[in-house]
Amino acid sequence: MNSADFHHKTFVFLLLLVSAGLIIILLPFYGAVFWGVILSILFTPLYRRLLVTTRNRKNLAALGTLSACIIIVIVPVIIIASSLVHEGTMLFQKIKTGQINPALYTQEILDATPAPVHRILERVGLSDVQSFQEKLSQLAMEGSQLLATKALSIGQNTFQFVVGFAVMLYLMFFLLRDGSSLSIRVKQAIPLSAEHKRHLFNKFTTVIRATVKGNILVAITQGALGGLIFWILGIQAALLWAVIMAFLSLLPAVGASLIWAPVAVYFLATGAIWQGVILIAFGVFVIGLVDNILRPILVGKDTKLPDYVVLISTLGGMAVFGLNGFVIGPLIAALFITMWDIFSTARPLDRG
Repeated sequence: MNSADFHHKTFVFLLLLVSAGLIIILLPFYGAVFWGVILSILFTPLYRRLLVTTRNRKNLAALGTLSACIIIVIVPVIIIASSLVHEGTMLFQKIKTGQINPALYTQEILDATPAPVHRILERVGLSDVQSFQEKLSQLAMEGSQLLATKALSIGQNTFQFVVGFAVMLYLMFFLLRDGSSLSIRVKQAIPLSAEHKRHLFNKFTTVIRATVKGNILVAITQGALGGLIFWILGIQAALLWAVIMAFLSLLPAVGASLIWAPVAVYFLATGAIWQGVILIAFGVFVIGLVDNILRPILVGKDTKLPDYVVLISTLGGMAVFGLNGFVIGPLIAALFITMWDIFSTARPLDRG
């Protein structure tokens, strides 16, 4: 019982046990920890430049990088979120008071549909505006109840959100300052060859930078362009639709078209031909080209993932992990492909 093998197995068991315990402890703040790691990776190049500027003063360089992150990323997000809440509330009030009537818009579209399409809608029960309005009212009621529940939940969890935000910034500071030495220790602990560890860590950082920077830049660009054309065409709550289009733009191929395409169809069906044509042309040749040109350059080129893999892994990641999944999904897919490439082409793994 005192053999070296038994001692090794006991140590591995205890190691796995305390590791599982740490994961359970950190689980309530996994989002804060996750984004602390992501932002530290993204802002490491800036930290290294500031480290040279500050003559190797790590604390000062990390503090400067953290301040830049707050100014560049966090403050704009807070401003947009507050504006979004205001505009969403105004839109909800207009729907509630009847200034915006979805049933009327639906009736206009139904009146303009060709007879064969109208017969198909009758078969599936979508041609009765009265029943549609009842379903819409029921859906709005359920949505308002869900919104009220979420608002109450957000109010109750304000303290947890503040703590999580503080944990993210705190962790980011120390990851920036001590990230290099920590990375070396993690690499030493992984039982792989030096070449394989270097390959995996390079893939990890490359995918994170490409996915976050690329997808967010594409989303911001498409959302801004979509909001601009909606504002020009006089569509209500342009900022709200811009944010929704930006969020949907995280999905390759479909993205923002899920919003602007139905609006274009409504314009064409109600006789607003030039608005519909302009929106379709702008959506296809401007918003669409952003996805077709920028995304392969910023995301696919670095991650070396096909578009269909990015789409499926993004959808799956967001279904499992929520908003964080747009990074976690492609990251797992890229590491999966990389691991299998190593397994299929390399000699048996040696400890490095």
